[in-house]
Amino acid sequence: MLISQFAQKTGLGVDTVRYYVRVGLLQPGESAKGGRNPYQIFTADDVRAAQTIQLGQALGMSLKAISAFLEDYRQGRLTRKKNAELIVSQRDRLRAKGHDMLAMADYLDAKLEWLQSGGNEPDLQDFLSHQPRGPRKLN
Repeated sequence: MLISQFAQKTGLGVDTVRYYVRVGLLQPGESAKGGRNPYQIFTADDVRAAQTIQLGQALGMSLKAISAFLEDYRQGRLTRKKNAELIVSQRDRLRAKGHDMLAMADYLDAKLEWLQSGGNEPDLQDFLSHQPRGPRKLN
């Protein structure tokens, strides 16, 4: 498929696709058409790579880390053990980020309560190192 079809199928913008190709995240083939600027031909493997990039970004991974992951996958160096290590590492980063976000939400709750009821204004520093108040529903 050509770049416009690929962009539509993956939900990526054409400029984003071109950027991903330029930095090596996507590696489409080329056709003989197009003269000096051959057409890029994207396959189902490229769609899977784009989905991996999107998932990695949603999980908070850098493009550099995603690129290393994809390169290991393409070269057959992504063992089950290495894959598990990457998953554990990213999961731990997400949990730490979640903890930080819950602490900030607790600070905002306290700030809102202060704005509505008065009393002592909450200090942000008190919330940066505390444990969140408890389980929360994720919407």
